[in-house]
Amino acid sequence: MNKTILLTGATDGIGLETAKRLAADGYTLLIHGRNSAKLDATADLLSKIPGASTISIRQADLSSLEEVKRLAADLRRDYETLDVLVNNAGVYEVADPVTPEGDDVRFVVNTIAPYLLTQELLPLMPATGRVINLSSAAQAPVDLEALNGQRRLGASDAYAQSKLACTMWTFHLAQHWPTTAPSIIAVNPASLLGSKMVKEAYGMAGKDLGIGADILRRAALSEEFEDITGRYFDNDRQQFSHPHPDALDPNKNAAVVAAIEAVISRLSR
Repeated sequence: MNKTILLTGATDGIGLETAKRLAADGYTLLIHGRNSAKLDATADLLSKIPGASTISIRQADLSSLEEVKRLAADLRRDYETLDVLVNNAGVYEVADPVTPEGDDVRFVVNTIAPYLLTQELLPLMPATGRVINLSSAAQAPVDLEALNGQRRLGASDAYAQSKLACTMWTFHLAQHWPTTAPSIIAVNPASLLGSKMVKEAYGMAGKDLGIGADILRRAALSEEFEDITGRYFDNDRQQFSHPHPDALDPNKNAAVVAAIEAVISRLSR
């Protein structure tokens, strides 16, 4: 059975390595990126992989929620079904960490944009579908004022908080979605993989990106993840595990989701 898969942040790092594996499986692969030239080059690379089928490019800057909505609207127009959504795109150190609206780019890209994209694409996703959210071993209690753009954080704090916030909304949606909704899980692909983000943040080469790509492909397609929802897979331990304790508190998860919805409402006026 052919599947249609959307992978965000597919032009480099773990995303690119994951895209190579998904392309080799022969599925309809929608690759997202911010830079159109890099997207074209990535699509050309993937199309030459033996077994590759349909490769479609989708350009959007996820730091803009208007572009997130446009991306989702285009997908709803062009496809009747989306089987897998892999919310991989993420940022850590950026030249300008504040959006024109005054929000922290790390929270917008790592937390709010994937939440909005997931909600906007939900009508396309069957109960057998899967949403895979990129979490991290770096998780820290979420400052709701920082999430709402009212307090500035350093790169490390913003990244760790944004990744926990993403895990928290994963757990929240799994508890509140109807039974007709897809499965949704958060995945730590492994610590200190050799992505551009790790090299810039820590000045080290990092581990094989294939470690992260392999677990994302498994989470998206393998039977071992079938019918599993509202869980956190820690690839450092190579098993389902507990995230930061805050993600196990339904009240804290609801507060994070309320804050995300408030940002979306504010930026949609």
